[in-house]
Amino acid sequence: MRRRLIVSTLVLSIIAVTLLGVPLAIVASWLVLDETHRRVQRDADAVAAAVQIRNDQGERIDEADLTRVYENQHVTVRYPSGEVVRAGGGADGAQVRAQARTSDGALVIVSTPRSEVDRQQVSVVLLVVVIGVLAVAVTVGLAFLEARRLSLPLRDLADRADRLGSGDSLPARRRYGIAELDRVAEVLDNSATRVRTFLDAERAFATDASHQLRTPLTALSMRLEEIASSARSPEVVEEEVQAALAQVQRLAEVVEQLLAAARSGRDAELGPTDVDEVVDQQLAEWDTAFRRASRTLVREGDSGLRARASKANLSQVVATLLDNALVHGDGVTTVRMSATGQSIVVEVADEGAGVPAELVQRIFDRHVSGGDGTGLGLALARSLAEADGGRLTLARERPARFAVFLRPVRDEAPPHRVVGGPA
Repeated sequence: MRRRLIVSTLVLSIIAVTLLGVPLAIVASWLVLDETHRRVQRDADAVAAAVQIRNDQGERIDEADLTRVYENQHVTVRYPSGEVVRAGGGADGAQVRAQARTSDGALVIVSTPRSEVDRQQVSVVLLVVVIGVLAVAVTVGLAFLEARRLSLPLRDLADRADRLGSGDSLPARRRYGIAELDRVAEVLDNSATRVRTFLDAERAFATDASHQLRTPLTALSMRLEEIASSARSPEVVEEEVQAALAQVQRLAEVVEQLLAAARSGRDAELGPTDVDEVVDQQLAEWDTAFRRASRTLVREGDSGLRARASKANLSQVVATLLDNALVHGDGVTTVRMSATGQSIVVEVADEGAGVPAELVQRIFDRHVSGGDGTGLGLALARSLAEADGGRLTLARERPARFAVFLRPVRDEAPPHRVVGGPA
């Protein structure tokens, strides 16, 4: 990437300097020649004026007078009588000439060597070339610094993504001062946090599974050993078979509970969750992203609400709705919390164009998106809400307002976590 950026910048700078420098050199050369013509003409007019003054005084201008003033030029004065006065160097080679006449008819011719003009033109062209080379060098230097400034963060992000793919889910929390790269870094950090949460959940699930399955499996093994040792006693075999079947049924129930917990992303219980804490946490996490997009996050409604839901699931649902409002919405995004007789309601609304009419009925379907997204966010958010016994709906189409309905916390004791054991 760095090489491509430097080479492309070099090519563009050479093209720009060429397009600007060539016309500039041509115009500068023409200006040098034009200024020389004007200067020679001014000198011719000045000599003619001096000759006229001398004529009015009854005198003739001589070669010494002309040489003293115009030693670097060739001056010729032709009087009407045929007298010629010459001064200065020879007039060999190409010359830049100018002439003037006095009122008495005297002709004054002033010339300067064209070689002097050529030297001045070459000097101007060389100056333009030097400036162009310096401009290209400075541009390439700046491109090198910018390429280094961009490539190093990209390499770091690639390493972080590789580590994340290898299971290192510790967020780096580094920022680079470039909005786009900082956004990628923020997404990687959020992904690392979520991956860490998922890994912890998987480890917890594996631990719980081994713990809850070990006891019924041990009991079942013991029953089977009893059956094997009592093969000659039908009464004992039947009794042990019934006990083994009971343990199998118990084992099946434990497996079902574990699978339900794994599918809902929680243990086999839903404790009271402080809705304010979850919403405030998400608002704090998303505030930077909204401010970078010149957007505003506003929190309204009731406080002190508690719902029977998984904190992780509710956090993910709110995060998905805020991300959806940031990407697809516009204006102020408002998170409003309220309590009805049957539900705790969390609403996320923005001031954008809303959901297109053709997507309203399918907005929560998988792979359905109003932009370039994957179309999985809202579908997963609805699944998480439903896993906690709630629901996620599109409360208003334009501007879009989504509402999450959660079960309120009542006075009854929360359900206990189920742990498998012997029958």
